[in-house]
Amino acid sequence: MAKTALITGITGQDGYYLSRLLLDRGYCVVGLLPPKRSESITKLGALASQIKVCTVDLTDPAGLLKIVEQLQPQEIYNLAAPSFVPDSWNDPLGTLDLVTGTATRLLAAVRQVGIDTRFYQASTSEMFGQVKSSPQDEETPFRPMNPYAAAKLHAHWTMVHHRQRYGLFACSGILYNHESSRRPPNFVTRKVSLGAASIKLGLRETLEMGNLEAKRDWGYAGDYVEMMWRMLQATEPEDYVIGTGQLHTVKELVAAAFACIGLDWTQHVVINPKFLRTDEHFQLVANPAKAKINLAWEPQVSFEALIEKMVLKDLERLQSGKIAPDIMST
Repeated sequence: MAKTALITGITGQDGYYLSRLLLDRGYCVVGLLPPKRSESITKLGALASQIKVCTVDLTDPAGLLKIVEQLQPQEIYNLAAPSFVPDSWNDPLGTLDLVTGTATRLLAAVRQVGIDTRFYQASTSEMFGQVKSSPQDEETPFRPMNPYAAAKLHAHWTMVHHRQRYGLFACSGILYNHESSRRPPNFVTRKVSLGAASIKLGLRETLEMGNLEAKRDWGYAGDYVEMMWRMLQATEPEDYVIGTGQLHTVKELVAAAFACIGLDWTQHVVINPKFLRTDEHFQLVANPAKAKINLAWEPQVSFEALIEKMVLKDLERLQSGKIAPDIMST
């Protein structure tokens, strides 16, 4: 009998790659979507027809309890969160309720129904915040620096408390930046891939950027959802730092994007002070040794291959008309 996996945040980047992985492994995949957003399942393209959708307000504990009771899922992946970190400053309480509230209500539902559901909580390297040492691992102190990170940390500790107090199989993946062609254009990786592709096709001449020396630990989203799944197949529930362990500058990102389509980035990139961020003095880079030792996980897609994937996909989209040529002008 097929396992049932319940996913919040299913229409996002990670939801897409996780759904694809689980469907390939024979799962019945169920996505939880708010009633007003039920049609957004179409964002998953061909996968949408293979996924069952349950409409429920994630702030409704009775509604979540009813679904967990009816479906009795073997696994729950709680990925629901705002997709763009800076937006959390505009609605700190809404961010807290979506991130922490959803985790709390789902964990409570599992406990109340009394089933052996395995629970994955999507955490983030943003919880480490202003770090005093690099790289970071599972023992690194948390110092969140924005409402999103604070909400994620609250949800993380809520999950830990349910594991310790109630014996639930619950664990947290502390993920570093993970990218793909499904990122929205307001993420720097996608901004660059779309910009490079647009310039290659003559749709624009320049790409405006901020601090080219900012560094990130960037990996491929498809690799990271594999680790989510492996965490729930383990004998014991444990938390893991998930990243590549390698830092790359935005300049390297830009250079890789332009190089893979035969362009010299220095001829097209312009620095615009309005894109400079004030929180780029801290250095987040993973030490994923525990994941490698315990679960035999390590990234499969290199930084250069990831960026090339994204640029080529944006070239394809622009050439086929799936993206309006003037998308970068707004």
